[in-house]
Amino acid sequence: MRVVRTAEMAETPADSPLFVGGEVTRQAVVPTEEAKNFNCGIVNFTRGSRNKFHAHTSDQILIITSGIGIVATENEEREVTVGDIVHIPAGEKHWHGARKESYMSHITVTSKDSETTTLE
Repeated sequence: MRVVRTAEMAETPADSPLFVGGEVTRQAVVPTEEAKNFNCGIVNFTRGSRNKFHAHTSDQILIITSGIGIVATENEEREVTVGDIVHIPAGEKHWHGARKESYMSHITVTSKDSETTTLE
């Protein structure tokens, strides 16, 4: 067992072309080499930053931990805030990020073998 304290976790730039609108950082909750069944990390979005429309080959769970954000599909946009939990089914085209006037952080969980396809 391991207890992870977010204040002690290293932040690294999320420099993938998936992200737009401002600085985004990541914190690994479970390092990739240690995870057997799932990927789990924290993503921190500065004001107005988000990811592009994309889809995963596995379901994705987002747990909002700070700020105010938006999670959107092709058909709707939903505001999310601290404590909200979002389930995104495998293959659903979506994006998520911070509102223009707020930062937003979330924990993300996908299966270990999940692949992400950028769709914009």
